[in-house]
Amino acid sequence: MSLFNWGIIGTGGIAHAFAKDLALLDGHAVHAVGSRNLKTAQNFATEFNATKAYGSYEELVNDDTIDAVYVATPHPWHVENVILALNAQKPVLCEKPFAVNAIEAKEMIAAAKENNVAIMEAMWARFLPHYAKIREIVASGVLGQITTIHADHGQRLADQNIPRLVEPSLAGGALLDLGIYPISFAHMVLGIPTSITANAVLTAKGVDAQTSIILNYPQGAQAILNTTMIVQTPCTAVIAGLDGYLEVDRTFYNPTSMRVTLYDGTVTEYPNSYIGHGLREQAAEFARVVKSGEKESPILRAADTVAIMEIMDSVRALIGLKYPNEN
Repeated sequence: MSLFNWGIIGTGGIAHAFAKDLALLDGHAVHAVGSRNLKTAQNFATEFNATKAYGSYEELVNDDTIDAVYVATPHPWHVENVILALNAQKPVLCEKPFAVNAIEAKEMIAAAKENNVAIMEAMWARFLPHYAKIREIVASGVLGQITTIHADHGQRLADQNIPRLVEPSLAGGALLDLGIYPISFAHMVLGIPTSITANAVLTAKGVDAQTSIILNYPQGAQAILNTTMIVQTPCTAVIAGLDGYLEVDRTFYNPTSMRVTLYDGTVTEYPNSYIGHGLREQAAEFARVVKSGEKESPILRAADTVAIMEIMDSVRALIGLKYPNEN
């Protein structure tokens, strides 16, 4: 089996988690890493047995031995880093949130089309086995017409003074970093909402510390979503239909257990037997896309990513959250 060689842009926590989980996937290798600091890249390369370390992103994307680039930098730099790689004819798996806003997302997708290479948002939860089972259960009709989704994602992070979460200049706040999970979950099940209601508690610096969202859909369905970086919440999700409901246990966007409870009282358990973090599933799917010659994954299309960004843009407009120097 020939190795699928990954080049990683960025050496932060998510890059480490991705590289570590990739080690559990046969046929994949962290081949090269790029950082703005060569020593940092070298340390990362040593830790994960990467062949090459580069002190610039430009050098990395121009390495002809790389099959795809994983962009793991903070989201305000995604548009620049992704387009750099795309213009070097490299397929790109870009960490979530894909961009700061839908305008940037569309620029990145347009660059992928211009260069005729694949692009995909690394919304890793979408590619997990239990999410595939969720889609299967919903599609089977066993729950009946879906009317309600509840999902929350709260972590106690605000008091830790993490710059990417608290600084407006870094597009901080709960919504883009944490809220994308319940929003993406709702989108996967119900699609694009017809209207949005949102309210937030803003920090002294003006980013959202907590945001609550109601997404309204045709036929009267609603998704009730909450995200907060002030406190830890259960981080569970429920999909309820006329004939039953599906409960996804903590943490709903991680590999986890779940169950279906039907209106007649029948309960079906789906235990969790997954090993590892779960970041490798998106890598496997993206490699399949690249090798097949396709330009996107049917699990999370470019149009889906744009739709989710547009939902978050609408929520930000409703809660008065605008970032400085935004496109």
